[in-house]
Amino acid sequence: MHDINKDLELSKYRFSLAEETYKNAKMCFDNGFYRDCINRSYYAVFYGARAVLALRSIDFRRHKDVVAFFNKEYVATGKFPGEMGRRLARLKMKREESDYNDFFIVSADEAKAQLESVEYILPLIKEYLEKNNVNF
Repeated sequence: MHDINKDLELSKYRFSLAEETYKNAKMCFDNGFYRDCINRSYYAVFYGARAVLALRSIDFRRHKDVVAFFNKEYVATGKFPGEMGRRLARLKMKREESDYNDFFIVSADEAKAQLESVEYILPLIKEYLEKNNVNF
């Protein structure tokens, strides 16, 4: 049995990490660190997704499991729009390319697109959390 108050607090904490990481992504973008911007953009949304999962005491060790479960349980069921799932997939793909491909060049336009995805996704997550009794 899970403790709903602990779940709510964990969700709130994880969303605060999402917001902080988004601010880091913006700083990276503003200073021309586009690779780091892509990394931080993905992690901002990843922490946001984990904030949603915390409401059900669910977590996974692997990123792909978090993303797959989130898409299956929240996007495919209509709790979040399909566009969100597509953007999350792109954020994950670009983060993996930029982190693991030695000669991956990130343009300002690509980094900006990833930031815009965060700006699209995080408000949707925050709204969902607020509707589920997470108080900010």
